[in-house]
Amino acid sequence: MITAAEYGNTSWDLTVQVDEKDTEENKQIIRVKGSDHVGGIMLRLVEQIKTPKDWSDYALWWEQKNCWLLKTHWTLDKYGVQADANLIYTTQHKPLCLQLPNMKHIRLTVSFSSVVFKTVCDICRTLNIRRSEELSLLKPPDDPSKKKKKDKGKNPAVDDVIIMDAVGGIPGNTAGNSGLYSKTMTPIYDPETGSPASATSLWFGQNDLTVSQPNLSPAELAKVYKPLALVEKAVINSGWLDSSLSLMEQGIQEDDKLLLRFKYHCFFDLNPKYDAVRINQLYEQARWSILLEEIDCTEEEMLMFASLQYHICKLTKSSEPLDFSNKTDIDEVDAALSNLEVALDGGNTDKILEDITDVPKLADTLRLLRPKRLTLRPYKEYYFIFKDTTISYYKNKESSNREPIEQFHLRGCEVVPDVSVTEKKFGIKLLLPVADGMNEVYIRCDNETQYAKWKAACILASKGKTMAYSSYRAEVRNIQSFLQMKSVATPPGQAAPDLDAMEMNAECFVSPRFAKKYKTKQLTARILEAHQNVASLSLMDAKMRFIQAWQSLPEFGIKYYIVRFRGSKKDEILGISYNRLIRIDMATGQPLTTWRFSNMKQWNVNWEIRQVTIEFDQSVSVAFTCQGCDCKVVHEYIGGYIFLSTRSKDQNETLDEELFHKLTGGQE
Repeated sequence: MITAAEYGNTSWDLTVQVDEKDTEENKQIIRVKGSDHVGGIMLRLVEQIKTPKDWSDYALWWEQKNCWLLKTHWTLDKYGVQADANLIYTTQHKPLCLQLPNMKHIRLTVSFSSVVFKTVCDICRTLNIRRSEELSLLKPPDDPSKKKKKDKGKNPAVDDVIIMDAVGGIPGNTAGNSGLYSKTMTPIYDPETGSPASATSLWFGQNDLTVSQPNLSPAELAKVYKPLALVEKAVINSGWLDSSLSLMEQGIQEDDKLLLRFKYHCFFDLNPKYDAVRINQLYEQARWSILLEEIDCTEEEMLMFASLQYHICKLTKSSEPLDFSNKTDIDEVDAALSNLEVALDGGNTDKILEDITDVPKLADTLRLLRPKRLTLRPYKEYYFIFKDTTISYYKNKESSNREPIEQFHLRGCEVVPDVSVTEKKFGIKLLLPVADGMNEVYIRCDNETQYAKWKAACILASKGKTMAYSSYRAEVRNIQSFLQMKSVATPPGQAAPDLDAMEMNAECFVSPRFAKKYKTKQLTARILEAHQNVASLSLMDAKMRFIQAWQSLPEFGIKYYIVRFRGSKKDEILGISYNRLIRIDMATGQPLTTWRFSNMKQWNVNWEIRQVTIEFDQSVSVAFTCQGCDCKVVHEYIGGYIFLSTRSKDQNETLDEELFHKLTGGQE
């Protein structure tokens, strides 16, 4: 017996709800003191329950405070737990339904107590996807129309859920996934063929994550298709989970559905040899964004994407294996030694000196248009010189020694293609930053080669780089390759495509809105014509081309948020891309101003008024509050891209998680 004074001053009853079906008494009452440690209370709780089982994955969840009591050495007083606390003794790892980028659903046991950044890392390790920092979890948007309907049929884009619980998704269970994910990029080799084996094929059988899914029928695609305005896209983007909190802390419950998506469109070190799953899931995410018109593209581009999809479907149906051995593989160590030997011998020194001393320059006669209101002025011919990051234009070549008519400084500008290969139109639209917004300038080239050189130079200049950079030539080649894929004319010497040769419905490969423009035979003919440009590609090369073409679209990687800028009385759209922020007019969808991350000096958040402030070079300061979501979502996006820019191949895939949280978490 204890005295009344001792009862009131030193100890009290703590009620704990045990989340376990096999336990007879779900509610347990334990006599505790404020100085008791959490670990000791859990031990006494298990002894009191008297149910023989493994309790190692269980922890205490504090419902009112919405937090885990994971620091078992902390006392109840330190946590602030008192007699009115509702504690739940529950498992830290629970099943979660994940929709992958290919629209397939898997049921996987994941950690509900780790921060989302760590949970995504574990999910990617299980699925054999490298570079987990590029992915995150997205809450699916609520669809009020579905709640009213009685018919709760399956989404046509969704097949049966693949259960992966038996695999051992719990990170601590190393026996279940030991060696399936390699930090040193060492693939698992198939003992029969000797080629790298996909770890997921051990679990999925025919549902291998490296295999692209068949396209939906036009009728099923039409059910999923829903054109989105910028505001609706902003609502979807507000659903990204906070990477610095756990699933449980964000209201996610057991067996809830979340979308696993590539959040940051900055794909580092894509390697077909090690990234079969990652490349396929990237291709699938790109494919769905094209089919559902989540990103705009021209008619030519839609046909190019359709021809690549058709080619990939054709190769997948023919069961072409992922052949990593068809290319002559040189041992990586030998290749590195060979490169070192060339460098030490001073190979190509003339070329190196030439690259350093020469200042690259472009000079051509091009056409210029500066659109002004209420005028229909045609393009006018001028002599253009591109040097460093500046374009100067003159009346003609003879006057190029004098002062230019005007100069365009391209650092921080937007470069938008204005191209139609079939109409022989090769234009570049430049959005040049000025104090009060953006100035539009249109430059028209004469041919593909000229266009590729000038556009590549503009892209580099917008990032503050000159044509002296080694990436210039690669950029030119990529643009030329992109234009070649867009061409739908039958090459000379080749017969016109046989329409009956296409066994699949052509309307499966384009968006429903685009499919309505053509009859099936017309669409089939155009896709088959475009297919001749890509018919020789291997399955992996075709997927890589699709991803590269997707990356070339003007709207690629831009995520939209509704914000209100400081000093403004109306809501606007903020676009966040991998290298810039864009202020967009909500009514017209036109970009008003662009700020590049490379010019950013610092950014911070005033958590009291939930305002994000960013400072750029030349004393430019931008501040805004988020209207459609918490400012932490936007802050994390900006910090995440800054974090990804710090990656290098020398890091051997080790992630600096502390730096990520420092850049994305703020000082809340």
